[in-house]
Amino acid sequence: MFSKVLSGATFGIDAYLVEVETHYEKQLPSITIVGLPDNAVKESKERVLAAIKNSGIEFPLKKITINLAPADIKKEGSSFDLPIAVGILAATEIINPDLLNQTFILGELSLDGTLRKIKGALPITVEARKLGIKKIILPAESVKEASIVDGIEVYGLQSLMQVIQFLNEEEKFDPVYTNKYDIFSQVNTYMLDFSDVKGQENVKRALEIAAAGGHNILMIGPPGSGKTMLAKRFPSILPPLNFEEALETTKIHSIAGILRKDQALITERPFRSPHHTISDAALIGGGTIPRPGEVSYAHHGVLFLDELPEFKKNVLEVLRQPLEDYKVTVSRSKMSLEFPANFMLAAAMNP
Repeated sequence: MFSKVLSGATFGIDAYLVEVETHYEKQLPSITIVGLPDNAVKESKERVLAAIKNSGIEFPLKKITINLAPADIKKEGSSFDLPIAVGILAATEIINPDLLNQTFILGELSLDGTLRKIKGALPITVEARKLGIKKIILPAESVKEASIVDGIEVYGLQSLMQVIQFLNEEEKFDPVYTNKYDIFSQVNTYMLDFSDVKGQENVKRALEIAAAGGHNILMIGPPGSGKTMLAKRFPSILPPLNFEEALETTKIHSIAGILRKDQALITERPFRSPHHTISDAALIGGGTIPRPGEVSYAHHGVLFLDELPEFKKNVLEVLRQPLEDYKVTVSRSKMSLEFPANFMLAAAMNP
């Protein structure tokens, strides 16, 4: 009649616990989701219904109420599909609830029951470890980034049926581990290297000083003099990322969903070069539910603004706070989020 599944969601670059509570009773069949769900979460009931049926399981024809607690924070995204499905199956005793109180569950369901990649797997796994959770179940495509976290067993599964078999202990699955020391031992893999540049000794000396001291730099020169070429190779002379810096940078990219599925950790300093038509919200971050912008994607790396005078005045004005405070605060009527933005600004312009 009742079940509770542990899941998580992101808030800024951090995560928090979400308890997916499911209750069903013998009334006219319906599914109601409460707890401030957005449209993607409201639509999950259709995906869950199809995924359960296409996994060969009879869907219970009863009134089902699903609560996403805490109920005062807006929930967004499709990662609640799997915990909602597991909650329904646990309430109807198809899944054994014994493992649910020590397992985090996340995943988007396709209509045939397979699991799809989600955003924010890394920060949610870090939060699960803080809460003392022993296991976390994720889609196989998202398991690489989550497996970098020590002290928690990370399982990457392919389908709803595999999740049922795992929770009922009908089949054994091995947790995924990634050795962070092996990742950091890899050689520098920058495609563009500073040693490629011949001549330009004065500019190269200035860039080396900027890299050594973490200074911002503006290059002024006629078209074709090599400003963009030098800027693209600038990250290759910066000091390598340490583990804490890499983890913080990876969390930002994970939340934005721009991390490659085969990438466990960002080990190179990011280089972002937005077009001069970019808006202030895209540069700094924003939206109804605030998301990081280019200054945060460049965290611990380089933000390159080519053709600096072409950028709108208001866009350049909003760079003041992150350049001074190394962070961005995005305020909305219902929330205020803080994103890290510790980057080096490189700019180029014609005289």
